[in-house]
Amino acid sequence: MSRQQTTLLFEVPTSGLSRHSARSFAKVLESELAPGRAFCCLITSDKELRRLNREFRHQDYATDVLSFPAGSSDLFLGEIAISFAKAKQQALEYGHSVDQEVEILMLHGVLHLLGMDHETDGGQMAQAERKWREKLGLPTGLIERVST
Repeated sequence: MSRQQTTLLFEVPTSGLSRHSARSFAKVLESELAPGRAFCCLITSDKELRRLNREFRHQDYATDVLSFPAGSSDLFLGEIAISFAKAKQQALEYGHSVDQEVEILMLHGVLHLLGMDHETDGGQMAQAERKWREKLGLPTGLIERVST
């Protein structure tokens, strides 16, 4: 059986984002955080995130990142969708690069793909996100932003 590969799909223009850096970061997540388990990350529009959020979570608004776990697959974690417009807006708001914001969102999404849920796990995901964010040299993560 051939091994899945982590894939990034760019559905919108991504000015200010290094696609090469984003792909490299995804590979780091695949090899270090989810040893050998691939995922797909879609960089798309607010409109698409709103549609996905409405369809799958019954929430009618655009969000920054959504995760869709694959379930029982040993080789493929699942899919992540990131709003590039939200990433740009949040990067400006928090004073870091759009590359870093996409990485923060990707990290958050992969933690969800691994089965973590910050709304129900009593702080386990927040702790994991903080640990990995520090290890990867990223600024404040999503969970920390909403809890401060």
